Amino acid sequence: MSVLNTSEMEISVFYLVGIPDMEHANIWISLPICLMYTVAILGNCTILFFIKTEPSLHEPMYYFLSMLALSDLGLSLSSLPTMLRIFLFNAPGISPDACIAQEFLIHRFSAMESSILLITSFDRFIAICNPLRYTSILTSARVIQIGLAFSLKNVLLILPFPFTLKHLKYCKKNLLSQSYCLHQDVMKLACSDNKVNIIYGLFVALTGIIDLTFIFMSYMLILKAVLSIASQKERLKVLNTCVSHICAVLIFYAPIISPAVIYRFAKHSFPITRILIVDVFLLVHPLMNPIVYCVKSQQIRNLVLKKLCQKQS
Repeated sequence: MSVLNTSEMEISVFYLVGIPDMEHANIWISLPICLMYTVAILGNCTILFFIKTEPSLHEPMYYFLSMLALSDLGLSLSSLPTMLRIFLFNAPGISPDACIAQEFLIHRFSAMESSILLITSFDRFIAICNPLRYTSILTSARVIQIGLAFSLKNVLLILPFPFTLKHLKYCKKNLLSQSYCLHQDVMKLACSDNKVNIIYGLFVALTGIIDLTFIFMSYMLILKAVLSIASQKERLKVLNTCVSHICAVLIFYAPIISPAVIYRFAKHSFPITRILIVDVFLLVHPLMNPIVYCVKSQQIRNLVLKKLCQKQS
């Protein structure tokens, strides 16, 4: 695969990369990737099906879980085409327009997932610290309004990305460093001034840090309320209701923070390390979230087991 290096010709094709020095094993690598995507899509669709059809799950917590499942589906379906093209068909080329569209979708669903994790932390805070007013504060109408408001906010937040990238000129490099398009990766290929992209990209990253900060603050308040409970058994019971959400937060934010830490403190580490960690971002958490919630949510677990038993009988 040749990479264009002329400053006279504008780039018409970007090239994505798989795992360096493992191109000969792409077909074998595609098997677990396809399996992970299949499980992630089926798992999130299963959660959406049960929440829609089971009246006992028509509660704020499960409405927020359905939003999380929709975001996971969006992330999976946004990254799936290029991952399959690279590993299954050995076709790493992608047009700039398709690449920009993909980065918009990935960043849009990532921002939405961050917002949902923030909303869910407030849901847990209200449920634990003010349980008597929980149903009056988080009514079904209010949950829908919150979901629509945050969805619109994230669309408007990410909307400038494709326009700012589209106005850049790409004429020197066309090799990206991942298996899918990200804003920070695409803008580095530009041979024109990209200060606007850098500044706005930092602003968007800051909103994610703010989300994480408020999630942390929510759990500090939750922990303070839990420690005021006299019975240790009751403390564990209350904390157990937060385990699924805490796992979802760790699964989502750990792959985002890890590459930045590696780049800052281990710049000379193997490129494959950074690539694998970033790939984990779009592969693992859409896969793990349904598993975590099915294991930790007794209502969903019982419904899944009930359906399985019905099919076997």
